[in-house]
Amino acid sequence: MEGLFDYGGPGPAPARSGGTLAGNTHSSAPLAVRMRPRTLDELVGQQHLLADGSPLRRLVEGDQPMSLLLWGPPGTGKTTIASIVSGQTNRRFVEVSAVAAGVKEVRAAIDAARHELTRGGQETVLFVDEVHRFTKAQQDALLPGVENRWVTLVAATTENPFFSVISPLLSRSLLLTLEPLTDDDIRGVIDHALADARGLDGAVELEETARDHLVRLAGGDARRALTYLEAAAGAAVAKGATVVDVGTTETAVDRAAVRYDRQGDQHYDVTSAFIKSVRGSDADAALHYLARMVEAGEDPRFIARRLVILASEDVGLADPTALTTAVAAAQAVQLIGMPEARLNLAQATIALALAPKSNAVIKAIDAASADVRAGKVGPVPTHLRDAHYGGSKQLGHGRGYRYAHDEAYGIAEQQYAPDVVAEAVYYEPTSLGAEAGLKERWERVRAMVRGVGRPPAR
Repeated sequence: MEGLFDYGGPGPAPARSGGTLAGNTHSSAPLAVRMRPRTLDELVGQQHLLADGSPLRRLVEGDQPMSLLLWGPPGTGKTTIASIVSGQTNRRFVEVSAVAAGVKEVRAAIDAARHELTRGGQETVLFVDEVHRFTKAQQDALLPGVENRWVTLVAATTENPFFSVISPLLSRSLLLTLEPLTDDDIRGVIDHALADARGLDGAVELEETARDHLVRLAGGDARRALTYLEAAAGAAVAKGATVVDVGTTETAVDRAAVRYDRQGDQHYDVTSAFIKSVRGSDADAALHYLARMVEAGEDPRFIARRLVILASEDVGLADPTALTTAVAAAQAVQLIGMPEARLNLAQATIALALAPKSNAVIKAIDAASADVRAGKVGPVPTHLRDAHYGGSKQLGHGRGYRYAHDEAYGIAEQQYAPDVVAEAVYYEPTSLGAEAGLKERWERVRAMVRGVGRPPAR
């Protein structure tokens, strides 16, 4: 896991330069460091990257040189992968932090790697953590090493690389997207650390409620899970106990256990209450339920998806900006991550709660779908059919079609729907918010299109 599992594997220790990887396997090292995976098979989660023949497998097991750009949340394996690449392929490992290094340090690392190659030495894995923090000039400095394969670049970022990484570097690297670890993944990490000789070696037991609490607090981040586990185990031992309960865990990590099971009834109840509070325009209640989900470690992307759905289902065209707001919040969650993204979720929650409400959109598509499922799917009117391929005109396709832009008001009186639903009315706007104006316009337009009304004189 990023910063968590970055110790090289078996075999000669890879060279390291200025990083945090050397000398961290002693008994007093943090639990999160001692439990670092040493091979791809020990890596937790990310099964989509570990299949036989995958680029990552080829790079590590086939020793094929290629540069990687690893994109994912903290604690999901970015630094781990870089370390495994160096350890299992017996390459030198050089770490450069984008927080502290400048162009000079980047060029020095690449020059050293080139010198090592020319004298017949080891290839070098250059790991750049938080590459999104590099300026364009600093990222440019990486290009010669990547283009000439003086280094195997492994760059890690928590931000969308399409926004934060220059195109030449992006195009020369293989982009691998890492997903947040699942609750089961985190449980596996915790259980392994409890039993393994490198970890707690069976010194304490963990109550199930305490394990569930740690999983919630981890939020898909294995490093955080092991850090909290170590704190809780230390607190228990200090009291002379061999069992870690939820009370000890709460005290150790200074976070109260939120009564919320991401897989159980509370998940559905709190989510339901959140949506219904926004729909009911109670911003305060909506924020309460949002906070409960956030504090319990709910996946922020799940919350964002619910808001995007709600923007169309419950606000719709009563406020056409609602969907834009919700989508922007979802993109911000992906770009920024937690904990800061809670601000974006809160802003969207308040905006949608205060927006005028309309369910006309969902009623419209549900009504249309009901007709389709009932078999009302007549042929497309001949004048609307594609007339651009050979022989279509002989079939009468397009004949009689009236081009709307040539008509008064840009509206042509003609039949668009199949005969079987020619008179169907699906979209029925409300008189709330911006939809009130749409209601008046849609009634006029529909009458003009269907020939049951005429526009007023100009």
